[in-house]
Amino acid sequence: MDEREKLRKFRELDDAFAAALQNLDKPMPGTQVANAYEHPEKRFSQHENERHRIFEQRLTELMDEYQLASDSVSALLQTLLKLKKIS
Repeated sequence: MDEREKLRKFRELDDAFAAALQNLDKPMPGTQVANAYEHPEKRFSQHENERHRIFEQRLTELMDEYQLASDSVSALLQTLLKLKKIS
């Protein structure tokens, strides 16, 4: 694989990862209607757990699709955090 192809794949992965992060900020369908007797912290925790599960699933799919090792993705995330591209 030449350097241009590697760069293109990296950009695609970066774009897909950014889209996955943006999707975390969107409310999940059906979360507006909650059980009136349910404690608010419990609803928040369930919502966050579901968002986390979806994010992990999407990240795993992207890693499989682009044949990336977890070490490579970890290095990418650490770099993005250092550059303050994500929080």
